[in-house]
Amino acid sequence: MTDDTPRRASALIDTTPLRESPAFARLWLGTAISAIGAQLTLVAIGLQVYDITKSTFAVALVSGFALVPMIVFGIYAGLLNDYFNRRTVLIWSASISWACSAALAVLAWLDVSTVWPLYVLAVIGAVTASTSATTRFAIIPRLLPPRLLPAGSALGGISFGVALTVGPALAGVLVAVVGFGWTYTVDVLLFVAGFLGIVTLPGLRPEGTTTRPGWASLKAGWDFLRTAPNIRSSFLVDIIAMTFGRPQVLFPAVGAIVIGGGSVTVGVLVAAGAIGVVLSSLFSGRVTGYRWHGRAIGWAIAVYGAFVAGMGAVFGVMATGWFGAVGADISQANVPALAIAALMSAGMGASDNVSTIFRMTMMQSAVPDDMRGRIQGVFTVVVTGGPRLGELFIGGLAGLTSLWFPPVLGGLAIIVLIAVVLRVQRSFREYDALDPKL
Repeated sequence: MTDDTPRRASALIDTTPLRESPAFARLWLGTAISAIGAQLTLVAIGLQVYDITKSTFAVALVSGFALVPMIVFGIYAGLLNDYFNRRTVLIWSASISWACSAALAVLAWLDVSTVWPLYVLAVIGAVTASTSATTRFAIIPRLLPPRLLPAGSALGGISFGVALTVGPALAGVLVAVVGFGWTYTVDVLLFVAGFLGIVTLPGLRPEGTTTRPGWASLKAGWDFLRTAPNIRSSFLVDIIAMTFGRPQVLFPAVGAIVIGGGSVTVGVLVAAGAIGVVLSSLFSGRVTGYRWHGRAIGWAIAVYGAFVAGMGAVFGVMATGWFGAVGADISQANVPALAIAALMSAGMGASDNVSTIFRMTMMQSAVPDDMRGRIQGVFTVVVTGGPRLGELFIGGLAGLTSLWFPPVLGGLAIIVLIAVVLRVQRSFREYDALDPKL
């Protein structure tokens, strides 16, 4: 990106990265296809655990057991990526993920009805998936020039949104029609596309000074982060958004007693968020040319907060009972309220995706290559831990008050806190993509 780079006339997504970098195109396509399988397996494990135990708490433990290992190995993956060939790290992590999917398929075909192997494989798969994600993000700036990094992030939003929409839906259909064995086998086959994108990558050793993985390398990463106020601010605003803006944990209760419609309502609201991600990426052609990334992040998260508060307002209006009783069957749902809540969910997905595009670009362009893996590892911790904190805040406060109050309070808190950050952190507010500074 240069000062004389013309703005795109089209609002559609910029696909230049796919044309200019065949390596990026192969990695993106492989990741997009294999991500569908990953989402498929994530849902299938939950369904299988419930099928065996008939316990929603047992299903919650699938992600609960994986949280701490994901955080620890997310950081360790950053150390690996700043010392070893990143292509090699990606091959190893992807291979272990593929082996986990294959093992799940074998257990399902053998009709093993013991839960603990599912937990073990889910944890290993989550850890290796976290490692692979950290590595991919560290690799992309070596495949694309700085001017194409925003467009590359937007393309990533499309693949993520499609996977989040198609994967769970495909899992539900396959489990119901052909069973768990074939469902996991489909993931194993889809994973092959991911390998095709990885093995064709060039060698990608870190540039600059490298430090063997260990305490010294970890300390150097934290010391570096202390000197990077703009990167720290990008982490802070994401934590604010995720801590106060995770109403998804309320969706089952909303489907049961607020809007009605049961599991169908939950599915609609979740899918709407993913559709918002896809649409915001699809029409990101002009957005990705905006050079003031700090302001773009702040504004996008403020809009996110407004949609969170709007969703809470919908819940509040329905909670008054003025529009009649609702039930868990979809025929008993309040369809207009569901449509408005889905619009709020789509807006949340779209605004969060815009924020992600600019936050990823900031990290990938401002952080030097020999530090990129470690900072990306910290980012993995933020995006992994933030939503859990948010679910704890929203769910806990809802238990003490009502379903509508936490998202309304949280959305307003996001708007206020983001305004404070933009006011206090002047360098973040004035961050310029033409002159990236830490």
